[in-house]
Amino acid sequence: MRGVQLTALSELPGVSYVMPVLNEEGYLESAVRTILAQDYAGEKQIVLALGPSSDRTDEIAAMLAAEDRRVSLVPNPERDIPIGLNLAIAASVHPVIVRVDAHSELTPDYTTRGIEALRREGAANVGGVMRAAGRTPVQRAIAAGYNSPYGLGGGAYHGDGTPGPAESAYLGIFRREAVDAVGGYDPIIRRGEDWELNLRIRQAGGLIWFEPALGVTYWPRASYKDLSKQFFATGAWRAVLTKRHPGETPWRFYMPGTLVLGLKLSLIVLVLQLVGLLPLSGGWAWFSLAYLAPVAYLAAVLFACTRLPGLHGPRERLLGLWALITMHLSWGTGFLYGVIGGAGRTVDKSRM
Repeated sequence: MRGVQLTALSELPGVSYVMPVLNEEGYLESAVRTILAQDYAGEKQIVLALGPSSDRTDEIAAMLAAEDRRVSLVPNPERDIPIGLNLAIAASVHPVIVRVDAHSELTPDYTTRGIEALRREGAANVGGVMRAAGRTPVQRAIAAGYNSPYGLGGGAYHGDGTPGPAESAYLGIFRREAVDAVGGYDPIIRRGEDWELNLRIRQAGGLIWFEPALGVTYWPRASYKDLSKQFFATGAWRAVLTKRHPGETPWRFYMPGTLVLGLKLSLIVLVLQLVGLLPLSGGWAWFSLAYLAPVAYLAAVLFACTRLPGLHGPRERLLGLWALITMHLSWGTGFLYGVIGGAGRTVDKSRM
């Protein structure tokens, strides 16, 4: 890996948008049209890396490509996101690469503001704020969890914050030189690939910049089952990254796994006490302190659900409560799985 050396960026450089796609018939067309509608005056190109979808995604992608010559398609038979991103980047031509997602919709000024920040700060990558949204009550509850520090932690791109250097970026507006210098996305890392790429860019001397003026609407999973699958895979791969880069891992990434361990310990203590193998008196009584874990978590998550943005009334709060619990326990269980045995071939199966 060589150091990041950036040349001067022109005022209106060409921009290549790269998007991995798999089973996105409900979101793909809207995502692509928000890109085509960007108010940016420079040249634009969209490269869709098509995984082996089982719905109408490929048909929609072909229609979009036939409508507009700026849209091109590349096959991604391996379906993995980092592989698809690398294939799309290899097929792109412009000096600025914008990583986009089929579940995301860019504000009209996203590219213009991003290019301004790249030039102003001399950054290798610029990212903005992810604003999750929902169409159904469950999806809105899940979105509220995304938008709350009680759901996904304290990442800068989950709140408005202030501009400045960042650990990572949501999606990202990259200088091609920076991506090339570090060898692109690691094809082995199937979740957390953005964080890992940004880490290597920072280690090579590149600046990752958080620009809260950039806004992206994100449509999260619409069911708790799919949310659980997604977060289990994310937790498993975060464990892999934690073992690879222990000194670079924020403390908040350890919290869900610690929570799951505490809850499991309290359950074991309860079972042993119920069957009489763990006396409730004498020195054994200290084991009852394990019950502090579920009690403290219940109190914390009940408080958190009252602070979820955009939710009103008991029913919405209850849906938000379940969204938070699903996020925490799925992520934590996946993290422990990854710590013990590695992530292996674990992938996000929620879109398959």
